[in-house]
Amino acid sequence: MTRTINTLWGLLAAALAIRLGLSALLPLADTTEPRYAEIARIMAETGDWITPWFDHGVPFWGKPPLSFWAQALSFKLFGVSEFAGRLPSWLANVLTVALVFAMRFHLHANTDRQQATVSGLWAALIYATTALGFLSGGTIMTDSYLALGTTLTLASLLIRLRGGSDWWGWGFFIGLVIGLLAKGPLVLVLTGVPVFCWAVITRQWRNLWRCLPWLSGTALTLLLVLPWYLLAELKTPGFLDYFIVGEHFKRFIISGWQGDLYGNAHQFTRGTIWLYLAVASFPWGLIAVTGWGIRRWRSTPVPARAASDGTTMLLTVSALTPAIFFTFSGNILWTYTLPSLPFIAVLAAGVFSQAAGYRWQRASYACALLIPLAASSGAGWLAIHPEQLKTERDLVGRASALPELSPDQLHYLGEAPFSARFYSQGLVQSLSTDELQSRLADAQLPPPALVAVSNNDKAWLDRLRKTATVLDQNRRYTLFHLSDGKPAAITAKSITIGSAVTISRPGATTGATSDGT
Repeated sequence: MTRTINTLWGLLAAALAIRLGLSALLPLADTTEPRYAEIARIMAETGDWITPWFDHGVPFWGKPPLSFWAQALSFKLFGVSEFAGRLPSWLANVLTVALVFAMRFHLHANTDRQQATVSGLWAALIYATTALGFLSGGTIMTDSYLALGTTLTLASLLIRLRGGSDWWGWGFFIGLVIGLLAKGPLVLVLTGVPVFCWAVITRQWRNLWRCLPWLSGTALTLLLVLPWYLLAELKTPGFLDYFIVGEHFKRFIISGWQGDLYGNAHQFTRGTIWLYLAVASFPWGLIAVTGWGIRRWRSTPVPARAASDGTTMLLTVSALTPAIFFTFSGNILWTYTLPSLPFIAVLAAGVFSQAAGYRWQRASYACALLIPLAASSGAGWLAIHPEQLKTERDLVGRASALPELSPDQLHYLGEAPFSARFYSQGLVQSLSTDELQSRLADAQLPPPALVAVSNNDKAWLDRLRKTATVLDQNRRYTLFHLSDGKPAAITAKSITIGSAVTISRPGATTGATSDGT
């Protein structure tokens, strides 16, 4: 038993360490990661901890600030880099892994602590090595914090029902606080539906009332959450209407919703979320379903305690609620299934302990290594071939290394990508085609020194190749150097770039931006 525990601890530590290492390996690729990282960078730069800003002067109403607070604080502590931006998500994932372990440990029917530890470690390992659980464990996004909030809330209730200390009762409400400040009222749906269904089916309303500090817990939740919502509305009026009505009703009801101020709606066939759940839980979701089928076929009884308090049913509803809720929405992403995975992991660990024996251990260990090793291989290849990613890290770095030029002289024809904004620390500029046309035609107006043109814009590429020097090119843009409308003296061969680029903004105190190599 001790050998098994040590092996599981080693595999879990390896999976988490690999994910942490990958956080420093790859650059931020458009659109999600650099967009959220840039919002957090602006927060760290301006010191505005109330309103996340999409751009200077443009408030970001799409998400509450918890993830941006965490990333901005990380930037303050460690400097602006990919690793600093991703570290908070990794830490949130570690906490979720710990909660998964605690759930399975307390739910284990056997009083033997070693067996409960093995069961808990399997649950933690399963969650940490699911496809989405592993990838989200070091990605700049808000879903990791929502998953932490929903897991803490429901795990606290489960553990209290199994005789856990009173502190877990407070954890129920702290989880709601995390969810409300990370994603918004959605956390009330993803946690409220399982709790309501469990109470209705098991008729344990009185037990539910007694095991949680409802009055003081609700007061604590409102005290920690309401001030920010009120301050955000007072500072930028219109926030509550957009965020509550638009993001929490129209986004999920209206396919192809056009009200999104910060991106594009994602229109998919209703019910696609179940396919996403299967992919997100790979490979363990399939194993759990297979094990459940074997157990039903063999008529293996459910442990008496789990049957009496209904915790197995609560786990099942908690695992299925996100998919059921988003079944009726066409505007979805596969990350919406992340709150399901901790409970799928707990269920899968229970199925595994009953359906698999010693002879399956090696195969199970191999399954645990599948996603981390596959992700490491893919990340290693992308690190060698960064041009395959939609990132402006290298192009901005080369532009910044040019003598007698600064990043604020780099213009993107059209909207500047978020990765360009992040890696230049907000110095790159966007340039319309009309403005570029005017500057090139009017001798009184100096042309921009550096212009990045989309590789799909053949007309402007052909025109600038006649009057400017091509300095660099990636999969999306070609970088030109202009000098009063004449070919520049600087050539691409003269440009060298080191392992890190330091970009100075007048009046700013942000740190160096690592290029990730």
